[in-house]
Amino acid sequence: MVWNELTSNLQVLWGALIALGIVVLLTPAVGGMARMLGVVDRQEEGRRHVRGGVPRLGGLALFFGIFIPSLAFLDIDSQMRGILLGAAVATTVGAVDDFRGLRWWEKLTGQVIAAAVVVWGGVWIHSFTFPFVGVQVLPKPVGVALTIVGIVAVMNMVNFLDGLDGLAAGVCAISAFSFCVINLSRGDLNAAILTGAVFGACIGFLRHNFYPARIFMGDSGALLLGFTLAAVSVQGLSKTAALAALVLPLLVLAIPLIDTSFVVAKRIKHGKPVYLADRTHLHHRFENIGFSQRRSVVYLYAWCVTLALAAIATRFVHPHPKGDWDPVGVGIDVGIGLLAIGASIYVIYLLEIVKLANPFIRRREEAEREQASRKTA
Repeated sequence: MVWNELTSNLQVLWGALIALGIVVLLTPAVGGMARMLGVVDRQEEGRRHVRGGVPRLGGLALFFGIFIPSLAFLDIDSQMRGILLGAAVATTVGAVDDFRGLRWWEKLTGQVIAAAVVVWGGVWIHSFTFPFVGVQVLPKPVGVALTIVGIVAVMNMVNFLDGLDGLAAGVCAISAFSFCVINLSRGDLNAAILTGAVFGACIGFLRHNFYPARIFMGDSGALLLGFTLAAVSVQGLSKTAALAALVLPLLVLAIPLIDTSFVVAKRIKHGKPVYLADRTHLHHRFENIGFSQRRSVVYLYAWCVTLALAAIATRFVHPHPKGDWDPVGVGIDVGIGLLAIGASIYVIYLLEIVKLANPFIRRREEAEREQASRKTA
């Protein structure tokens, strides 16, 4: 038993290290190819302060970094085949968008096809535990629809998050590491190997993508990472109806979820299309109060780590493991929970209270709203 666990852990470790090495070595070549093809950052996307000539398509390096160790170490059953093929579709859709641009409905169609490939492989939500009601088996059409909508939503969340150097890669690295640890604890070696490879690939990409970035992951990378993390989450939910199978991924992916929810709500409020880029994301709001790119990213990393710790604690530290309340377990859970809540409150303080106290920021936002209203008039 101990030997089998050690072998499994080594497979996960080797997968992560190989992914890291491949991405570190391959990314400069991908950047050179992107420059030759003219696939560089585009100012009209409204995401970053543009530094001319920074190539995109970094997602191709991430794809090979994840795909090669997956082929080497995974037990490729029908579900994992669907996830890998869907990841290839998601990367292709993103690469085409990076290269020549896709209309919003074309990109959305490609994302739906990628999610449908996962369903074809047998990964969809079969049942779910509702509080106070218990386990409820979902009709297949409902489960399939929820799966496709959920995967597409996470893909776009990560894509929206890719607005500062190293932000999406770092948040996905923290999320993938958390998923890897949780999957190992559940005995799901396949999911642990895949998320370990995602973690290694993201760390390797940060070597070239952290501020000041020498390459951007582009939509090819954002859609790949969002798809893979979402598909692994759905796979875990399809194997068990436990409420924790849904709660843990939501905790780990809370930052892209909060960011996207806030941005979409604000765009709907002001009558703007939800698919157009702007500067209302969390990372842009950090910049609006005077934070540098590097400081904004580090703050969001720290927030993500506290939420990931809360998810891991929920998995490993049980307040009443044998029916009796364990004071140590309760203390650890409460402490980590308070840390996550405190970090969230502090971020709200920075983005809302500090902004309200700064008349320069208020005037700038009012001017931006007036300018937007003139354009729509």
